[in-house]
Amino acid sequence: MSASYEVRGAVAVITLNNPPINGLGHETRKAVAEGVEKAEDDPAVKAIVITGAGKAFSGGADIREFGSPKALAEPNLLSLIARVEGASKPVVAAVHTVCMGGGLELALGCHYRVASSGASIALPEVKLGILPGAGGTQRLPRAIGVEPALNMIVSGEPVKSEQLALIPGQKLFDRVFERDFMDSAIAFANEIAAVRPLPMVRDIKCKHPEGDAYFGFARNTAKAMAKNFPAPARCVDCVEQATKAKFEDGLKYEREAFAALMLTPESKALRHAFFAERAASKVPDIPEDTPVRPIARVAIIGAGTMGGGIAMNFLNAGIPVVLLEMKQEALDKGLGIIRKNYEAQVKKGKLKEDKYAERMALLSTTLSYDDLRDADLAIEAVFEEIGVKQKVFEQLDAVMKPGAILASNTSTLDLDRIAAFTKRPQDVIGMHFFSPANVMKLLEVVRGAKTAPDVLMTVMKLGKAIRKTCVVSGVCDGFIGNRMIEQYSRQAGFLLDEGCTPQQVDKAVEKFGFAMGPFRMGDLAGNDIGWAIRKRRYVEKPGQRYSKTADLLCELGRFGQKTGAGWYDYVPGKRDAIPSRLVEDMLVKHREALGIAPRKIGDDEIVHRLVYALVNEGAHIVEEGIALRASDIDMVYLTGYGFPLWRGGPMNYADTVGLWNVAQAMKKFAKNPADDQAFWQPAPLLARLAAEGRSFS
Repeated sequence: MSASYEVRGAVAVITLNNPPINGLGHETRKAVAEGVEKAEDDPAVKAIVITGAGKAFSGGADIREFGSPKALAEPNLLSLIARVEGASKPVVAAVHTVCMGGGLELALGCHYRVASSGASIALPEVKLGILPGAGGTQRLPRAIGVEPALNMIVSGEPVKSEQLALIPGQKLFDRVFERDFMDSAIAFANEIAAVRPLPMVRDIKCKHPEGDAYFGFARNTAKAMAKNFPAPARCVDCVEQATKAKFEDGLKYEREAFAALMLTPESKALRHAFFAERAASKVPDIPEDTPVRPIARVAIIGAGTMGGGIAMNFLNAGIPVVLLEMKQEALDKGLGIIRKNYEAQVKKGKLKEDKYAERMALLSTTLSYDDLRDADLAIEAVFEEIGVKQKVFEQLDAVMKPGAILASNTSTLDLDRIAAFTKRPQDVIGMHFFSPANVMKLLEVVRGAKTAPDVLMTVMKLGKAIRKTCVVSGVCDGFIGNRMIEQYSRQAGFLLDEGCTPQQVDKAVEKFGFAMGPFRMGDLAGNDIGWAIRKRRYVEKPGQRYSKTADLLCELGRFGQKTGAGWYDYVPGKRDAIPSRLVEDMLVKHREALGIAPRKIGDDEIVHRLVYALVNEGAHIVEEGIALRASDIDMVYLTGYGFPLWRGGPMNYADTVGLWNVAQAMKKFAKNPADDQAFWQPAPLLARLAAEGRSFS
């Protein structure tokens, strides 16, 4: 049942019923239109109320119909709104809990609107690279005023119903009810049942006293703040039309802008990311209703930067944490970092003092493993060395209660080997947080060969509770993200061998849209970390080639920002990356030693060698089953590695370029004698999809 119909006295109540958010799919739209017609044909009905079942009025479009013919099937949303607006009896939208996107546009098409206190109201389409396409840019400015409406439309952020009701002269909500919502809504419908003519938002005059200046400023601001996304500036254009054009002309302008934005690569990338995030939470071989283990208390082993950041995630979610270290000095230092992070939030007004106190009250510390006995989950965040991990897991195995989950924050090590250090490998899982752990959204959830299904689903649910984007990975060296970044970093090294400078590579990649280039990233993370991994690789994979430039840098003690020198020079107290003459001289001598004559390398080659290295390794990872789907790889890179959101992740970017074109570029790179020619053989999955004219998606 997509919408129900009942008569309560003289009021017909049409209830959207399309869980979970009452999306306005075709069947729901059809049922609402039929309900309005039924109410009009019933002489006993004097007014109509439209509301939503469960915990939403309507979240807007049904995402299951996104981009499909059903989304346009009649009655489409525009037709439904016109039908409601043209009804002969008053229609009241009874808005509660969530009213967003098309749901708000439907409500704006009703003659009256009442709301429950605390309802979240938004037009979030801009977050998908589009704009409201069913009158939102034309009606909302008429209902609440030009400036408040434009702020809502350009930001896409929700505003509470009671705040909107306080806007002087607003015509969005006729009443806001604190309690007895549906009874109050029906009473209101009875109250206005005889009022004529029926008020329409479209008839409200919409002007701005300094229109040209205001919209010019707003447009420039939108372009500056969202320079890689065309939608915000087009939102400004549409709202401007609401002040200058007839309603029907403004509606037509909005629809044309909506259709144009739907075709942009930026919107396609954002929509891809939207669906990819939802897909990442699903594990095909485990039912979604699998019972999960209760997590009421968390233990974290290691109070360093990572351990402290991990602890903050749970404290923020109201989950008690016990933090363990071997020495009081290390414990005090870790506690100090947590306090400093929270105090910085308080200073910026992002956290209230009482909330800070509440979170710190949930944190306890210890020097003894015995104090971890009551924890439901233990996460080790100690040094990335297998011997150190072994000692920790043997201790945890000895003290943790039966059924407790034992998690490792390892970024590269073999989780199955770590699980084998315990007598309960079914309870062991990887929880790879990204630094800074209290900020970064990504959580790689590593599923071991013996990890129990309920353990995996517990961690996935817990990840959502601490506001992480969880992506499942199988066990391999580096899992998804770090296994791919290694190939990216190898290519960056080969580019130095062939004639590039670190700043040239970084600038090309940052111009492409990465938050940070590979050499600035190395200096921030610490070049000694990559050095330790390479030393292990030289033993484990003696046939894999690397540029020696990074090793030469580390031999000079240039580990990055923490030592004041890395690929760049740094001034104490600042993070500005200053090109280093010493590094450039080192590179010249290195090329001379290799007998390589430097060549001029363009930005396109730099970007494509680095990005296609990610793509090719990603294709191997999908084919091996390490990642469940290509879109999971995109989520890893969008939320953990600073890949530009408007490009949708490396695999989506490859789809946009065309896999045949990507494969051709790889074959060209394979002819470069200074590169790793074997690596550039397209992965079997990539080669097959390219040959068939298909994509990763």
